[in-house]
Amino acid sequence: MSVNGQLLTVGVDVGSSAVKTAVVRMPASADDEILALRTDRIRRRDLRKVIDEAYPLVLSEAGIDADQVAYAASTGEGELVDFRRGHFYGMTTHARGAVFLEPRARAVLDVGALHARAMRIDARSKVLGYRMTSQCASGSGQFLENVARYLGVSLEEVGSLSCSARSPEQVSSICAVLAETDVINMVSRGIATADILKGIHQSMAGRYVKLLRAIGAGEEHVLITGGLAADTGLANAMREAAEKGGLGMTIHTHPDSIYAGALGAALWGGFRHRVLAGRAAKVTREAS
Repeated sequence: MSVNGQLLTVGVDVGSSAVKTAVVRMPASADDEILALRTDRIRRRDLRKVIDEAYPLVLSEAGIDADQVAYAASTGEGELVDFRRGHFYGMTTHARGAVFLEPRARAVLDVGALHARAMRIDARSKVLGYRMTSQCASGSGQFLENVARYLGVSLEEVGSLSCSARSPEQVSSICAVLAETDVINMVSRGIATADILKGIHQSMAGRYVKLLRAIGAGEEHVLITGGLAADTGLANAMREAAEKGGLGMTIHTHPDSIYAGALGAALWGGFRHRVLAGRAAKVTREAS
């Protein structure tokens, strides 16, 4: 539905650990506006049920009804989003969401539960190149969550603890299993939790900066997206790694960075809706 050129669109980003939903208002002659954002952890619940329950809740938070939504789009593992009209590839949506949140961004680092990927993009959010971590790498959200659980801290505490570290303990292995063994050994040696976490962040940051360098990111502004985008300790470690490597890139985070995929899906959905509506109007004019 479009009223006076204004669209209401929804994006649903289905990840391996959480479902993120965004509602966006897209006026015809003004900046797009976020109406509501929502995260629902999957844990061991039925995924379709998580998605279906989240949808009316996020619409209520946005103050709209389902029949007002012009286009609902999915990204990630979105085949269970029954109400979607279209689906967009994850790199495409994270790139679009990144430019929306940080217009200067010309590179994106999407750190999810199972992998990380670096993308070089242009001002129109076109993906120009990308690299991904290997499946066995310990640089993932799930790995960090496992470590935090073992150390007895929440994910929300990880960033601030890491930033308070005085003597970071190096984690040498890129294998998640061996890296977790390293952590167990550190605890047995009495290494402070903050120093363990900072060492892990430094290890992850080193690999992420290498990914960014591999796609040709040099002096660009880089936005971190995905589940670990809110981890201030990781962002600081990346800034340190970039500076140590003599790179001029500027590392950014945004309060809504974890929703970049859902936002990108909503924005691309609005664009597709307008294109399709324009084609339909043209056909109608030619037929009349």
